[in-house]
Amino acid sequence: MTERARFDRGHTDDLMTFLAASPSPYHAVANAAERLEKAGFRQVAETDAWDAVTSAASAAGSGGKFVLRGGAIVAWYVPEGAAPHTPFRIVGAHTDSPNLRVKPLPDSGAHGWRQVAVEIYGGPLLNSWLDRDLGLAGRLTLRDGSTRLVNVDRPLLRVPQLAIHLDRSVTADGLKLDKQRHMQPVWGLGRDVRDGDLIAFLEETAGIPAGEVTGWDLMTHSVEPPAYLGRDHELLAGPRMDNLLSVHAGTAALMAAASGNPASIPVLAAFDHEENGSQSDTGADGPLLGNVLERSVFARGGSYEDRARAFAGTVCLSSDTGHAVHPNYAERHDPTHHPRVNGGPILKVNVNNRYATDGSGRAEFTAACEAADVPFQSFVSNNSMPCGTTIGPITAARHGIRTVDIGVAILSMHSVRELCGADDPFLLASALTAFLER
Repeated sequence: MTERARFDRGHTDDLMTFLAASPSPYHAVANAAERLEKAGFRQVAETDAWDAVTSAASAAGSGGKFVLRGGAIVAWYVPEGAAPHTPFRIVGAHTDSPNLRVKPLPDSGAHGWRQVAVEIYGGPLLNSWLDRDLGLAGRLTLRDGSTRLVNVDRPLLRVPQLAIHLDRSVTADGLKLDKQRHMQPVWGLGRDVRDGDLIAFLEETAGIPAGEVTGWDLMTHSVEPPAYLGRDHELLAGPRMDNLLSVHAGTAALMAAASGNPASIPVLAAFDHEENGSQSDTGADGPLLGNVLERSVFARGGSYEDRARAFAGTVCLSSDTGHAVHPNYAERHDPTHHPRVNGGPILKVNVNNRYATDGSGRAEFTAACEAADVPFQSFVSNNSMPCGTTIGPITAARHGIRTVDIGVAILSMHSVRELCGADDPFLLASALTAFLER
């Protein structure tokens, strides 16, 4: 591995900026889109006829394009002269993270405390949300159907933990949290709880006229910024690495591939709702990716035969975080597979198809890492432990696309604040770039 690859922290510095600016899936895709636009990509609308014109600004022409839908983005670059049957090379990721999300009737409280009613999204480590200074961010929908992003990135809410004096059993039995009773944050004082107070506050914050917000998708986030950690700053602590680390790396890789002359059509597909099963119109189990790829083929004059040929030659790297060996719980890991932070990206394997990797996929990823001069590691679960899953098997089964599961090894997955090696984000982006350029 080159010295530049080992010590380049510019990419990680930029990742920290991206994480801090992306407290929700909607912010994440907006930030990715802004970066792509600066690199010359143009947004195309799903409601437009993509084959109506053939200029570079249309979906039919060459160049970079992207589609936004809610908390998902699909972006692609068509090289000059690409045939309709040209295969795609896809980096897949997801934009959502486990957190606390605001309920339809958010204003609540008791005993002189004003609270916000929240629902648990995904599988967060609940204890990591206690006694944190939390902000509130997401999407507001107005009466005319338009949407606005909102981000209160300051200490606004807090889930206070019960003092040990009032629960001595914690020391003997451990902390036990009831998702309904114990996870409702406070955000002020007042005996009179008034319906509409939270949304009125957000309207004022976002500069929206009172009463215009009729729908919302809001979630909490820790306002503590990402930071380097350790004596030599070799670690990175921050929020939502699962899986904005991959979204950021995939965006950078797509822009790098587009600046050259790729033989295939490089694609970034970042989906929402992975943490609760991917079954939505913006999830990996929905039609978004297939629709975009098919329309790209047809917009370039292709037939169903061209579509079939393109999909048959397509490869997807499903990039998501995985487990680094934990120094305090090494017995929970497979005894012969101990991925380490700053050891390069991991290749995820599960013979029961919780990951989509097979032998040919390993060869594909090996070639990309060798081209990028990047080391990689293998991850497999302990046979006695259940194995998680990703968008990889979903993508492979839904679209008939050869898929390989990879990622970066981290600690504290699903915590409000996760931990990775400071070199690994750059190493992942380098491998993804080499994959898209092949």
